[in-house]
Amino acid sequence: MDKKLFEILACPLCKGDLKNEQDKQELICRPCGLAFPVRDGIPVMLEPEARTLTTDERL
Repeated sequence: MDKKLFEILACPLCKGDLKNEQDKQELICRPCGLAFPVRDGIPVMLEPEARTLTTDERL
């Protein structure tokens, strides 16, 4: 994913910072406990598409 695009992205729910997990192709919002998928280099920032983080992932 383009670094400039990542710099302007925020969580659509809390507007907080996201962590780019390139190996998992996800953008992580720890406060919300969600992982948004990145498909073909395009972040899918929709809550219904997000995966809920496990307890260990939230730490």
